[in-house]
Amino acid sequence: METIFHKDYEVARDDFAHAGTASSDIKHTLSALGFQSSVLRRIAVASYEAEINLLIHAWGGHIDLDVFQDGRVQLIFKDPGPGIPDIAKAMTPGFSTADQKAREMGFGAGMGLPNMKNVSDAFDIQSSPKGTTITMSFAEAAK
Repeated sequence: METIFHKDYEVARDDFAHAGTASSDIKHTLSALGFQSSVLRRIAVASYEAEINLLIHAWGGHIDLDVFQDGRVQLIFKDPGPGIPDIAKAMTPGFSTADQKAREMGFGAGMGLPNMKNVSDAFDIQSSPKGTTITMSFAEAAK
């Protein structure tokens, strides 16, 4: 399927001052493209959770936003490491490896990955010590 819109973002490790900036821009961008509020809410939840994970658990990372001709939205979150040793465990609601600093800031409740999976129409996670890639798709078409 042909991509009709693409945008990418960089997320710096531990840059809590800008936490959520990319996710907010993704929501505003898709709103300007005419996407329905119901899909925008789901995308906002998923992108925020993934962006925060890049800050807390990874060494920063990269986000790709693509909108396809059929109205499908795809988000890809990639980081360079350290990877998720046990994906099944990480997908368990309430399980978290967030450090004390992140917890003191209100992050690390262990709901990020489960929330991403629950709000997306398609969810895939691949991980190794060289990094993690999360791909999420949202099928609702624009207005």
